[in-house]
Amino acid sequence: TTPPPPESATGVTADVYAQLAEDFGIERATTFVVLSSAPGILAPTWALVRESLIAGEGSRTSRQLTALGVSIANRCPFCTDAHTMFLHATGDHALAQRVARGGTPDDEAHARVLAWGKATRVPGGPGLTPLPFSRKHAPAHIGTALAFHFVNRIVSALLTEKILPGNAQRLRPVRSLMGRSLAKTVRRRPAPGASLALLDDPGPGPEWAAGTTVGPAYAALRTAASAGAGLLDEADRALVHQVVRAWRGTHPPLAWGTLPSRHDRPGARLALLAALAPYRITDEDVAAWRTPVHTDHCLVHLVAYGAFTAVDRIERAFPDFGPAGGGVVPRVSCEPQ
Repeated sequence: TTPPPPESATGVTADVYAQLAEDFGIERATTFVVLSSAPGILAPTWALVRESLIAGEGSRTSRQLTALGVSIANRCPFCTDAHTMFLHATGDHALAQRVARGGTPDDEAHARVLAWGKATRVPGGPGLTPLPFSRKHAPAHIGTALAFHFVNRIVSALLTEKILPGNAQRLRPVRSLMGRSLAKTVRRRPAPGASLALLDDPGPGPEWAAGTTVGPAYAALRTAASAGAGLLDEADRALVHQVVRAWRGTHPPLAWGTLPSRHDRPGARLALLAALAPYRITDEDVAAWRTPVHTDHCLVHLVAYGAFTAVDRIERAFPDFGPAGGGVVPRVSCEPQ
């Protein structure tokens, strides 16, 4: 995609960038800029990240470990590097270095949170219980996990693996320096709810997030991402949901028999790759689907739809929590731009 230049942003996109600078510590973070062709996806994505990871209840270190575990499980090097950097920003440099080398945290509580984050990739898997945090802190941790199951897929589909040229962020001094530059922002907890003003009547959200600002943010992302279903015909939507419903958290093999050909069903192929193996999307896959009508706005919506089908599969399989609920399939307008 070719996102609009951030300096040209207006409306809700400009508002998101302003909150990013204030609460995330990174002005115009590429993770969010890449979504700016579709502001309806950008705003709720930011809202869920902000209300769970940044403003949520509990330890920021614990939530960063959750996001890191999710990113490792999803094979997202970009996000893995980013969350390691943010662990440095929390001030626990030894922990950041240990997990960067693939080790297990020395602190048992940290180790259990990291393992739980990894386990969330398997819908309804055995590693989801018992929760390694208090029930009071569950909405923030669950919201963080689901946010990054979505963000990992967006990043893997639409960005490269490199945060810095030459993957310099993987060098210990660079990670530490970047973390220190973010320390002041990361170590404060902004007031919950500021991002909800960017959303259009999102609803209360699922039961596990009841009474928190995480719930409306999750509900808004679910609604926005579901709109991408309108870019597929009924048969393709049915195929995507059938394959994802049967998914058990594994990474698909190279010989993936249920993945349709890019020549016959390019939209279904893109959506399924975004859901289960976004790192395998190629320029050829995108080109096979793109038409003059299918703008960057549409591509972001289609990738978001595929990504969220996997998130929805994971969320609905959490033990002891009710589903987020259903709804009609909305439509995305894709006029030539």
